[in-house]
Amino acid sequence: MVDLDSLPATRDAYDAVATRYAQHFTDTLRDRPLERALLAAFAESVHAGGEGEVADLGCGPGHITAHLRRLGLRAFGIDASPAMIALAQEANPELRFEVGSMAALDIADGALGGVLSRSSIIHIPPQDLPTVVAEFARVLAPGGQLLISCYATDDPSISKQSFDHSVMTAYRWSPDHLAGVLRDVGVREIARVLFQPKATDKRQFDELHLLAAKN
Repeated sequence: MVDLDSLPATRDAYDAVATRYAQHFTDTLRDRPLERALLAAFAESVHAGGEGEVADLGCGPGHITAHLRRLGLRAFGIDASPAMIALAQEANPELRFEVGSMAALDIADGALGGVLSRSSIIHIPPQDLPTVVAEFARVLAPGGQLLISCYATDDPSISKQSFDHSVMTAYRWSPDHLAGVLRDVGVREIARVLFQPKATDKRQFDELHLLAAKN
């Protein structure tokens, strides 16, 4: 496993905004019934596959990890930012959180029943996306579930588009391209959902949620 050259900059950027980020985003599911339904479907699929542990990769302040636990999953969180992990542990002392990299997880091969990557790939440089996705596949057990979300490109024939982000440069991905990267590492797409932006949303991009399973 080789870690990413971009990791230190990402870690430092999120350390700097961790408290403000947590205050702004910890209640984001309240007005997102469709995403809550997708998370519930993800949880049901993990339960059906054998109740393995679930890693929330790029967990930030831990609010989605806590939601997964309320859905009955044995969820834990990993984030590159020590400041984010400290906030997650403070808010959810009963849960497990670890500092780590999505490209070099300290998790055994095939150990997990599920992986959640909620907007955590948006800062991955395009050349490093296959490495990160291969790591997701490595830690999943056969039949393990993956729910990955990101912003989608405007034109599906374009594999990626960069955009200005309040923290650091970010990317949105073609749904077909992302599904193909998953397929290359033995993870098959089950379903995809595109959320249309609301008129009041800061970014007028479609949001992709892709549910997949390891072969």
